Amino acid sequence: MRIASLLPSATEIVCALGARAELVGRSHECDFPPGLEDVPVLTSARVGPLPSSRAIDASVRSVLRDALAIYDIDVERLRAARPDVIVTQDLCDVCAVSLHDVRAAVARLARQDVAIVNLHPMRLEDIWGDIARAADAIGRAAAGARLLAGLRARVADVAHRAEMARARPRVVTIEWIAPVMIGGMGMPGLIALAGQHAPTLDQDALAALDPEVVLVKPCGFPLHRTVKELDVLREALPRGWRARVYLADGNAFFNRPGPRIVESLEILAACMHPELFEDFAAMHAASFRGING
Repeated sequence: MRIASLLPSATEIVCALGARAELVGRSHECDFPPGLEDVPVLTSARVGPLPSSRAIDASVRSVLRDALAIYDIDVERLRAARPDVIVTQDLCDVCAVSLHDVRAAVARLARQDVAIVNLHPMRLEDIWGDIARAADAIGRAAAGARLLAGLRARVADVAHRAEMARARPRVVTIEWIAPVMIGGMGMPGLIALAGQHAPTLDQDALAALDPEVVLVKPCGFPLHRTVKELDVLREALPRGWRARVYLADGNAFFNRPGPRIVESLEILAACMHPELFEDFAAMHAASFRGING
């Protein structure tokens, strides 16, 4: 089986299923697990490194206004990789190559035997379903069942422990700093598992919120990158909020709908209920931090 993965979470799924040796291509953003440097890179971004979240947002919007794809697929490298299976997604054209572009690239290969596995993780249960479908597609259904059993058990443990919390803090998660974007998709589900129920709110409701916990984990930003925009973040958050504010690694966790979504839940639980989840706080100390003011 020759597998090409065109998004980071898919690469993590493939490797967690024990198929690392079968990877013949990856996206330019695939950086976990360690040791992927020898896997050919099949994609590139039209938006290069920029100094701020506001500049990145403006650049992405400009590309989209021009009706251009944010990412390119190197068809010749894809042809050389000769994949039997390509794992991609159709959830967000800002996060990875679009399904349309993947299909167009495969059509140019003039092959009829390439299977496209399309992931669409809107909710936590969708992630489990995507893992199972990917496992079936690459001939590792048994490994998928074992992986899912372990992940579900860890989620259940967090939910059980969170039931012992004396209070249910009001929580806001932030996906992007400038402009401020509120966490949606699967985030309300994770918050509920960690001990609270939360609706998905649009940006207009931001100023009216009164959270007790705020988790900032911009999509694609490792923790050190978010720390660089602390001043921008403080300016963006409503002055009246008196919440405990945490920054987390939004590149490795939360925004990657794969096996490490469970680590994301553990980090969230440690932020919401530090008195109950000291073990998770210690385990993930390098991946999140609290800020004052």
